[in-house]
Amino acid sequence: MRSRTWITLGCIILLAISATWVALPGSNYDINGFRAAHPVREGLDLQGGLQVVLQADPVAGQTIDAETLEGTRQTLERRINALGVSEPLIQTRGSDQIIVELPGIRNPEDAIQIMQQTALLEIIDPLGMSLPPGTIVDTSLGAADRNDAAAATPVASPVGSPGAGSATPVAGSLATPVAEVDGPTGPVFETIVSGADLKDAYATQGNTGIGQVVAFELQGDAAGRFFEYTSSHLGQPMSIVIDKEVISSPVINGAISSSGIIEGIEPTEVQNMVIQLKAGALSVPLEVVQSQTVSPSLGQDSLQKSLIAGTVGLLIVALFMILYYRLPGLVSVIALLFYAAFTVAIFKLIPVTLTLAGIAGFILSIGMAVDANVLIFARMKEEIRRGRTLSQALNSGFSHAWPSIRDSNITTMITTFILYVFGSYTGTSIITGFALTLFIGVLVSMFTAITVSRTLLRVVVSLGLTNPRWWFGSSSQSLQAAPAD
Repeated sequence: MRSRTWITLGCIILLAISATWVALPGSNYDINGFRAAHPVREGLDLQGGLQVVLQADPVAGQTIDAETLEGTRQTLERRINALGVSEPLIQTRGSDQIIVELPGIRNPEDAIQIMQQTALLEIIDPLGMSLPPGTIVDTSLGAADRNDAAAATPVASPVGSPGAGSATPVAGSLATPVAEVDGPTGPVFETIVSGADLKDAYATQGNTGIGQVVAFELQGDAAGRFFEYTSSHLGQPMSIVIDKEVISSPVINGAISSSGIIEGIEPTEVQNMVIQLKAGALSVPLEVVQSQTVSPSLGQDSLQKSLIAGTVGLLIVALFMILYYRLPGLVSVIALLFYAAFTVAIFKLIPVTLTLAGIAGFILSIGMAVDANVLIFARMKEEIRRGRTLSQALNSGFSHAWPSIRDSNITTMITTFILYVFGSYTGTSIITGFALTLFIGVLVSMFTAITVSRTLLRVVVSLGLTNPRWWFGSSSQSLQAAPAD
């Protein structure tokens, strides 16, 4: 059994070295960019950024259910990922709200604008008319939202710049037009293809080679429908509409099947339009009900104070353990260093986005790791007072303390799971961050308390220590150490 103890110690040391290599800050001694690919993920309250609460604002006749809200959340997530934001948090809250946290965001106004815009692309049959850019129209996919009385007439109510350019179709897919129906404000134009038919969207050079345009590709049977429509309407205009506003009305010069380009968009808006088209249209309009910008300096100040508080607390706990439990206390402090390396490495590998609440959960789990050692050492002292050998006291202390450690830690992990689910439902990142780090910390503390501490103490016993009265804080006068298991 003694050889097994040394083998276990070797495995623990190798694991600790690996975890320390992953956990240490900086980029020194990196291997194939592995450490650079797993940095510490800082949350909104640490590196600053933007937090927005969005309220679903359905149009008349539209209902919001869990599926609609989740679809809207996924669309927002695709748009925000395209912005390149590191570790964004997008989650629903209740039945009609979405919480968005964007750490490190530099242009909050632009981010909010992209989140709110619906960007519903439609190519419509303009009924033979050349609709000017900026015209507001009603389509077969829904009526325009007219908050301005001046936009009451679909064809004669331009709201954009009349000088906008044209769109030159290259290929795409349109649905077969249906009967033309007049709505309460004018004709309802048939949608041939929509954003749902898009396979991809990207920025590219225009036909003239000057400036960028938005190119799109269609998928499924939309290409066939579009080909059928364009081949039967040669020489006639068709209109490209985004959010019920006409962008351009190019003339169909030839049959088109699978792709096209949209011109007439301001150069600064091309990339935003690509993001919105690729993400799809929002399932329901969104209204900003709360927006909060967190300063990076405030986050860094809070982080430094939290680290100082955690370091001071850890030193006090370590001093207490060494003074009261002596040699076992020193072993527990060493085990805590192993614990810290393991936990931080796991945080970086998963990865876990650290917030102030998450750091609090991590520090609390350190206290629980010490608590497990206290139970073990107290039991060992009792066994020593009863005249047991060091090896017997060691084995008995761990075996008798294990049920209490197991039950208390499992109870804590169940509680953290409930907190995580509750925080996810309510959109409270403080709760989810605290629950996740505490859960991981408690799980790792069980390993370090039972495996690491036990192995280190077995090594100490195997070295032949024979005076437990002082080294183990025992009142026994003498005791012979038996060989370690």
